Amino acid sequence: MFASFVALLAVILVRAAWLQAVEGSEYRADARSQQTEMVNVPGVRGAILDRNGNALALSEDAASVFATPYQVENPPQAAAQLARVLKVDGAGLLERLANPDSGFEYLARKVDLPTAEKVQELRLEGIGLLPDSRRIYPEGELASQVIGTVGIDNQGLTGLEASEDEVLRGTNGEREITRDALGDELERDTVDAAAAGADLGLTIDAAVQAATERAVREIGETYEPEGATAIVMDPQTSEILAMANWPSVDPYALDEAETGDLQNMATSFTFEPGSTFKAFTVAGALEEKLVKPSTPFSLPPTITVADRTIEEAHPRGPVTLTVADILAQSSNVGAVSIGLQLNRERGGDAFDRWIRAFGFGETTGIDFPGEEQGIVLPPDEYSGSSMGNLPIGQGLAVTPIQMASAYAAIANGGILRTPKLILEEDGEATETETGERVISEKNAARLREMLEGVLEDGGTASAVEVPGYELAGKTGTAQKVVNGTYSETEYVGSFIGFAPAEDPRLLVSVVVDNPPYGSHYGGTVAAPAFGEIAKFALPHLGVAPDRVPAAP
Repeated sequence: MFASFVALLAVILVRAAWLQAVEGSEYRADARSQQTEMVNVPGVRGAILDRNGNALALSEDAASVFATPYQVENPPQAAAQLARVLKVDGAGLLERLANPDSGFEYLARKVDLPTAEKVQELRLEGIGLLPDSRRIYPEGELASQVIGTVGIDNQGLTGLEASEDEVLRGTNGEREITRDALGDELERDTVDAAAAGADLGLTIDAAVQAATERAVREIGETYEPEGATAIVMDPQTSEILAMANWPSVDPYALDEAETGDLQNMATSFTFEPGSTFKAFTVAGALEEKLVKPSTPFSLPPTITVADRTIEEAHPRGPVTLTVADILAQSSNVGAVSIGLQLNRERGGDAFDRWIRAFGFGETTGIDFPGEEQGIVLPPDEYSGSSMGNLPIGQGLAVTPIQMASAYAAIANGGILRTPKLILEEDGEATETETGERVISEKNAARLREMLEGVLEDGGTASAVEVPGYELAGKTGTAQKVVNGTYSETEYVGSFIGFAPAEDPRLLVSVVVDNPPYGSHYGGTVAAPAFGEIAKFALPHLGVAPDRVPAAP
């Protein structure tokens, strides 16, 4: 018996030594895998802030609920309990829980922490939580297309969230969690610490953005166009104070939005500008010293260029108008006459040189993804009638941000700058561009004075006023090209204006795509929105009135 016990003990010792020395590492690994797990800890995305530090987009801690289906003891009961807590369809949960071959299934992503705690309190076998974060929007839909969207894994998809993803995106970390036999947490250790992304400060002013969105929404609700956008800019710095689109997008209901709804119309919409473009025709002629504001033109009722006859918006007889009158009254015949004189006396590509000097035909370089560059034909591709179209803003395509940028050069004394949308990255100010001169201060002042006439008696936007401020601007009404020809019923109405006219501190561009025919004129559908935005923004920005308001 003693020998038997010794032999048995020897076997046990040999077996123990074998398990310890040879198979020990494997068993330790198995035990470790059962008791511990490595959990990814997402790096929180940086915040997107307005120019005053108000949060437009933030990230907060959240959790994702997952299941290990083969460990779930009673799938129907578990699905019913989870459905009540998560407020989702129980049938969908049951379908994922009842798959015995699956080792992992997400049940809900990015739930808030109070909900996650309720899930944990259910103590369901096979149901767990993973740390996560989710985007929240303290200002709701404000600037939603500009801010953009993020994906389920916190990656930027559209807008600034996409283009500035490297700045905003945090670095994920890892955490080791040790549990007991019942699954309760015993210990957690950080293996690699997660790092938060940097904050992004925009030039946008949330209050001006809200006022601009109200004005654009009113256009949408009143006229029901295909779309509308407005840009508010400080013309002295080219900083964007607001960039609004209609219809807007609810960032909490992106599954209800069409792909096109997520686009920023201010940078992606291309259109023929119409009469707002006449200011650049006049600018080129002024710079070439061919005309002055007082230079008279004897204008027939129509003008023919090659095979095209250009008429006025409203029939009239022969008339003599100065350059200032041509701009104030938006004369098509007058603008074409000036454009023809420019090419005739300064070479066949003179008009093209001037419009490209203002930035047309290429992107502005604004800090925003997917900017369109418009369409500007080179002079060697002109048809015989091109110079009957181009001086009045047809036969070429521009974007709203291009027009705002070019008008800012008129407003600020002749300097063209890249529009600026990002003010700070991680607390560091971004570089401010000095810009380049495109027209002289004298001619910029002349243009501003002539553009005042648009909002005075006899001008195309005479009904618009902001008490205490002298305004300047230009209306535009352009036919849309449909199936290769100009439509008689589809138009783009627009207005670009600035104030105070002599020393502008605010520039507003409004573009309305295909408002109903009859209300399609820029002076009707777009100019009033400029007035409403300016009434709020000028005093809000501390811009002093430049004239005494008229007595009531």
